[in-house]
Amino acid sequence: MELLSPYRRRIDDLDDQIMELFSQRFAIIREVAELKNKHNIPAVLQDRVDEVRERNAATGAEKGIDPDFVRKLYTLIIDESCDLEDRLMGHKK
Repeated sequence: MELLSPYRRRIDDLDDQIMELFSQRFAIIREVAELKNKHNIPAVLQDRVDEVRERNAATGAEKGIDPDFVRKLYTLIIDESCDLEDRLMGHKK
């Protein structure tokens, strides 16, 4: 539908930006895993996990996004981040 094309292009552009941000986030996760491994820090720090999830849920709510959706989204992001750290630290295959 031609009517929706400009909106779809904008959404596609935003999706590309989100993927770039994920790429940057996971690059930092790799650096963090190296530091955690070097200093014997566990991959999962539950206080930090809770802080990130709740901070982003609150930010989402301020921007009109359902905080439960944001919590679910960040649960996926954090789980993948922790799995990546575990793999890089040699805890998982």
